[in-house]
Amino acid sequence: MDSIFHEKQEGSLCAQHCLNNLLQGEYFTPVDLSSIAQQLDEEERMRMAEGGMASEEYRTFLQQPSGNMDDSGFFSIQVISNALRVWGLELILFNSREYQSLMINPIGLT
Repeated sequence: MDSIFHEKQEGSLCAQHCLNNLLQGEYFTPVDLSSIAQQLDEEERMRMAEGGMASEEYRTFLQQPSGNMDDSGFFSIQVISNALRVWGLELILFNSREYQSLMINPIGLT
């Protein structure tokens, strides 16, 4: 590697900049991350519909804004996790059992 890639922060696109800096290149755009967020939104709608499309919970869910993205440039941790999977990478949550086992033995990957 000849140099370190650094994508300067613009607006509130923290997820995009974080991913591109981690991957060392311009791999994700806001449009790419929005597409992932929309896929997640659709999956959530389908799962909520399984409980009945006439249910109060489903109607309330449909009235809420997306929890995966907003107009400010926010993208959820689920969007970031799915974006990393494109590269065969897995995001390990801080409070997960897997992370806790790594803290016990940080060199040994489980």
